[in-house]
Formats: sequence, C-alpha cells, structure tokens
Amino acid sequence: MSYELAQLNIARKKFEDDDPRFSGFMDHLDRINALGDGSPGAVWRFTDGSGAAIETQVLDDPNLLLNLTVWSDIESLWNFAYKSEHVEFLRRRTEWFDIDIEATTVMWWVAKGRRPTPVEAIERLEHLREHGSSPYAFSFRDAHEPPRG
Repeated sequence: MSYELAQLNIARKKFEDDDPRFSGFMDHLDRINALGDGSPGAVWRFTDGSGAAIETQVLDDPNLLLNLTVWSDIESLWNFAYKSEHVEFLRRRTEWFDIDIEATTVMWWVAKGRRPTPVEAIERLEHLREHGSSPYAFSFRDAHEPPRG
C-alpha cells in the first residue's frame, strides 16, 4: 500500500476577518493557497464554502482557523512551508494570530487517495498534545516514516 502525508495546522486569529489589522493575512490567503496547491508534491487541500477553510469551526472556537492538506511526502510539505514565499507569512504570524504553547501542527500518514476530515485531524492534534510524537501523530521535529507494506 502507498501512503501520503496528511497535515493539519490551526491558529487562533486576533481579529475579525474584515478588521484592517487582519488584511495582511486575508488579502493574500487565496494567493498563498494557490501557491501551495501548485507546489510540487501537493495532493489535496480541504476547502469549505469560502473556497479556503475559514468557515469551518473547530474545537468550539470561532476564532480558530484550520489548514488541512495532503502531500506526497514530508520534503514537499517542508519545501512549501519553509522554502517558498509562504515562509514570509510564517514569519509574520504573530501579527495576526495568538501564539499557543501547545502543538498547533500535526502530521500523519494516510492511504494514498484517502482524504482526512477536520474531525479526524483535530483528534490527531489532540493525541499529539496528550501523548507526544508517535507514528499516529507527529511533527517536523520528530517525523516518522510511512508504514511499510
């Protein structure tokens, strides 16, 4: 069986979507999502009625935004996140989002062609927060290889 890498990251926004202080993020969201979608190794991105995922509420918090994607491998995700224009938005994240001391990003392997749900992704994040890294839920810092077979 072949596997692909699922990834979730969440962030608690400091401002409403139409607040001018949040425009540096919102004005570029479609472009950065398109950059990710067109990146080598990008397989799929969860979207809702907004065309992104900004209408999907998680953890009973209307200020949490999520990004749920599937990639062909860890290197492809790393290259998009840290070696493309996306990194400039990571550097500015404290302007728009609260910093959480708990993990806000989680990765896990899914069977090729399978698309995870936000509920499943949040469960993986909570598992990582509660139990630490494992093949079930991990981060870049302590990534795990895909299952064999």
